[in-house]
Amino acid sequence: MSAAGLWAIASVVYGVLGQRIPPLQLNLIKGVIAIALLLITIVITGDFLPTLAPLPLLLIFLSGAVGIGFGDTAFFAVINKLGPRRALLIETLAPPMSAIAANIFLGEILNPSAWCGILLTILGVAWVVTERVSGGNNTSTTQLWKGISLGVLAAAANSTGAILSRAAFSQINISPLWAALLRLTAGFFVTIIWALLPNQSNHIFINVVKLSKRVIFYCFLAAFLGTYLAIWLQQTAIKLTDVGIAATLMQTSPIFIIPLAVLMGEKVTRRAIIGVIVAILGISLLFYGR
Repeated sequence: MSAAGLWAIASVVYGVLGQRIPPLQLNLIKGVIAIALLLITIVITGDFLPTLAPLPLLLIFLSGAVGIGFGDTAFFAVINKLGPRRALLIETLAPPMSAIAANIFLGEILNPSAWCGILLTILGVAWVVTERVSGGNNTSTTQLWKGISLGVLAAAANSTGAILSRAAFSQINISPLWAALLRLTAGFFVTIIWALLPNQSNHIFINVVKLSKRVIFYCFLAAFLGTYLAIWLQQTAIKLTDVGIAATLMQTSPIFIIPLAVLMGEKVTRRAIIGVIVAILGISLLFYGR
């Protein structure tokens, strides 16, 4: 649950940074900081990389390329369009997508309880993100549907990354630190290639020296809390408790972000709170029904 809380805080910080830094640039900066932190930790702990077979290693790289390279960039774009509260809620669609994909491609069986959980999650998310709120935070219809589309794309990318990771981890024994580092490295190289495309190269790279110290501090804070520390806590939770319990608790970020949104002056309605609770209950049913 600590990981979920940290990810909620980091998402708010990413929302503030998104007003100054485009999504692709933000993903690049986040990747550099998180990779550096993981490398320092690996050196300090002496956790050396074990020998890995080519296929699992390829799956880990693909997982990071899709889930982090494309998924995180899309997620940052959703935050810019819909705000961190609704962006995090749409992200809860990733577990149902993963469950359905695992059912189709990996042969995992979903019982009626799991299917009810998937339905509840989708209904909870849809009920909140389509809400029209009066006041300055209202989102235009075009921006709303662009944000929803990007959110579904981000969730699908994260779901695909999770499936690829699961396929790799079933074949190898690798520490959480190295798994995170390999995935982040793959995602970083994808964003670099993306940034070098003709329509991006003229404006995508930022002269970090020109960024204010405050912006650099916020970048470091978000990467430290949301990418480095949250991943470490996430893997620790999976190791120390039942996977279903850990996975459910890690999807509670939308609950943590509600008081943060209120503190930032956003109007949070009763419908929004009920929708979040319904989505989290759906996630719980999904994991306990598998």
